Amino acid sequence: MKSQLAYDAIALEYGGNAVFLRPSLRAALHLERLHGGFPALLRKIEEFDTLTIWQVITTAAGMESTEPLFAHAAAHPLKDFQTAAQVPCFELVAAFFPETPETTTKQSSTATPTPWGDLFKELYGFATGWLHWPPETAWNATPREITDAITAHFAKLKAIHGEAEDTDTGPTEEQRKQNADLGLDPDFDRAGLRALKDLSELREGMAL
Repeated sequence: MKSQLAYDAIALEYGGNAVFLRPSLRAALHLERLHGGFPALLRKIEEFDTLTIWQVITTAAGMESTEPLFAHAAAHPLKDFQTAAQVPCFELVAAFFPETPETTTKQSSTATPTPWGDLFKELYGFATGWLHWPPETAWNATPREITDAITAHFAKLKAIHGEAEDTDTGPTEEQRKQNADLGLDPDFDRAGLRALKDLSELREGMAL
């Protein structure tokens, strides 16, 4: 299967009809909850459960744009539609998962994985809180777009303020004043950089 970039909308073409599945944060959170987690969702896609396939496609592409596709599918053998739709649905789910940055220190295998639903809600909080994106912009962005934007945002702040060490007791009074003047939390060095470190520690154990 060709690697799918998390920024891309996945094309699904069948019977002269094309829809584009966008791996948005809204779609990720909704579909993760649909069957109580991604493993169960992937099993339903593997079985080509028609209700699940309908949910996946309409959630990622929109109800109105998918009507011609499903009208054509209803008039033709299900196997033909499965051949066209199953792989794009798998690609959509794969695109929900942000990649671990290359500079991330590998975590201990004993670390407790963060549930994906909690991670997606945390990404929404970062997008609307730290990046000041409008809610609709955050929901329509992909998880990878949000993590890349957060990484760039914190890189900028680290360039301004320096990187806090693990042994750091917190910002100086001068740093606190500079943070306040910039509209940041006065305790940015302890809270903000720790949040970035936690966010960057996306690891293989969190995936499924």
